[in-house]
Amino acid sequence: MNDSKQTELLGMDLPELTALAEEAQQPPYRGSQLFEAIYRQRIDRFEQISTLPEAFRSVLSNRGLRVGIPRIEKKFVSRDGTVRYLVKFSDEQTVETVWMPEGDGGETQDGSEAGEESENTGSRAWNRATICLSSQVGCAVDCQFCMTALLGVKRNLSAGEIVGQVLAVLADQQVSPPQDRVNLVFMGMGEPFLNYANFMKAARLLAEGVAIPEPRMTVLTAGIVPKIYDFGKEPVRPKLAISLNASNDELRTRLMPINRKWNLEQLMQAARAFPLRPRERLTFEYALLDGVNDSEQNAREVLALTSGMRAKINLIALNPGPGIAFRSPADANVLKFQSILVNGGCPTFIRRPRGRDIYAACGQLKRTTEVTLPTT
Repeated sequence: MNDSKQTELLGMDLPELTALAEEAQQPPYRGSQLFEAIYRQRIDRFEQISTLPEAFRSVLSNRGLRVGIPRIEKKFVSRDGTVRYLVKFSDEQTVETVWMPEGDGGETQDGSEAGEESENTGSRAWNRATICLSSQVGCAVDCQFCMTALLGVKRNLSAGEIVGQVLAVLADQQVSPPQDRVNLVFMGMGEPFLNYANFMKAARLLAEGVAIPEPRMTVLTAGIVPKIYDFGKEPVRPKLAISLNASNDELRTRLMPINRKWNLEQLMQAARAFPLRPRERLTFEYALLDGVNDSEQNAREVLALTSGMRAKINLIALNPGPGIAFRSPADANVLKFQSILVNGGCPTFIRRPRGRDIYAACGQLKRTTEVTLPTT
């Protein structure tokens, strides 16, 4: 991990900031003021924190400390309003973060119904938005249909770097939770459960500090089975989504090599044991690849896997990109797959692609700086 993270306050929780204040001979409540300024007010410079005495601000600066909100290196705007951000950290490593505004109607990025609890937003074109976060620089899981897998993995993100993506995007979009409804999905670059401690700390900071409740957060795992059990024991946690993408072990091992370590039997056993809150459903994400995993037989096998579970399935027609050998299925095939699942009693939604024209859609995050994807 980058040593400079030791100088950044972003990522510290309230007890850590309180200890920092007391170490500087300040009363404990100065920690609460720092916490409020960093996470709720999103202040990036000590001299702007008017609630702190000038002497304390000078101590923080003279010690070489800083807040540490990452900078937006580049941004790409889709014709559908999605924005893909290239976010740079202090060690010059970058990840991608995606902003997806939602209007009334349709299926949102996190699989919930758009328009639900819509707000009077005046002339604003969206009633809520979703931010897709990265948890690692690159990814080690190596899903064969995902552009991020082509990067490999460079390192984990700190809790502060995960939270910092949200703060940077909120500032750029001039949005302030909880007044503005914002959902978070940990579905960007990386496998969150391979960076579990930092992911969970970030989720707590986002809930307690930035004021985005954990029920408005969803984390996606490729199937790190031991961490699914750990996650179920967390007293406060985001919702869980599992990247399924295949209906049998042979196919899933081909598409997701992690299936060799934790096969479908182990994965579904963990999924069935996962403790759900009232009215909560487990989500399975299923990327449809033309002629590979989109047959009627595949759909029936998925039904068998999820039978009796309080679950829903999000179908995602493959988002194409350079270096990916698979094709996106025809719309008719996607609808047929959905109808089999729905008729079998499993709530199933088709996730519309967001930002596909700027490489911002699911599976496309690869820090692409030249956008040349065909529009069809």
